Amino acid sequence: MKILIMDDEKLALKRLSRFLDELSYDYEIASNFEEFNSLDESNNFDIYILDINMPDINGLDLAQDIFSKNSKAFIIFQTAYEEFAMKAFKVGAIDYLLKPYTKDELQNSIKRATTYALDNRSIKFLTKNGDEAYLLKPEDIVYIQADLNEVILRTKDGFSYYGKKISQMDDLLKGFNFFRIHRSYIINLDYIKSMKTHEQSKIEFFFINIKDTVTSSKDGAKKFREFVEK
Repeated sequence: MKILIMDDEKLALKRLSRFLDELSYDYEIASNFEEFNSLDESNNFDIYILDINMPDINGLDLAQDIFSKNSKAFIIFQTAYEEFAMKAFKVGAIDYLLKPYTKDELQNSIKRATTYALDNRSIKFLTKNGDEAYLLKPEDIVYIQADLNEVILRTKDGFSYYGKKISQMDDLLKGFNFFRIHRSYIINLDYIKSMKTHEQSKIEFFFINIKDTVTSSKDGAKKFREFVEK
């Protein structure tokens, strides 16, 4: 995989470059936005390792621009500021490295990206409902409901069953736009039509194309509010 790294701190770039050399990865270096643009226009990069606080551009804004041009890109943020973690994942980063990180931590982040590239970007679920079978992609799924040792997948066309536990589905759908709002429910954020506050500060979700509603747990509502408000 081709990697583009960007950081305005020379020492941070030097350290990251040394790690990547030792790990035998192919990469290019940008120390400012002008260099980044020049490299990004002439190359097709798979992974971007970006600082967040830079004088000429914010790494979070840059990530959104990258995704608008290349939805299959993977972004790893590196920063000295822990408070950016939630925002980093909210824009779609696959990982977040807090400086000073180790070479092993960097390698684990890159391995996570390569694993998703090989497995999850083309993931499909073979589901059943009676004698009928369906081949579903993550973007087909409105929400997922736990049902003993399997799950029910709800699409705009109906329900079908898949032989995985909801915790396994939560892991499989990392990197896609899903959020676990209850121990028994995972929802696709792209299908949210509206929301309504319930008793005990729970949230009731309404979806595009279907009449079903799903209500979060109290803890799930708290985590969801933290996710969207930060």
